[in-house]
Amino acid sequence: MLKTVLMVVEIIVSLAMIFSIMLQSGRDAGFSGAVSGMSNNLSGNKAKGLDAFYKKVTSAMAILFIILALVLVAL
Repeated sequence: MLKTVLMVVEIIVSLAMIFSIMLQSGRDAGFSGAVSGMSNNLSGNKAKGLDAFYKKVTSAMAILFIILALVLVAL
């Protein structure tokens, strides 16, 4: 019973992680992004607004996913 509940929670966490990754804006736009993107990375531009929120959600979901996977393996 516990293993089934944890598997369902892991599926929900994985879907949330996929959606949070998909909602983040891309860092480059083809060749022009590759050329001009280097200066953006060096200048220290950080994610703002929703991108920062999605980045935090993605990190939290990834950590939770790994923890759940390890717990499921141990069961």
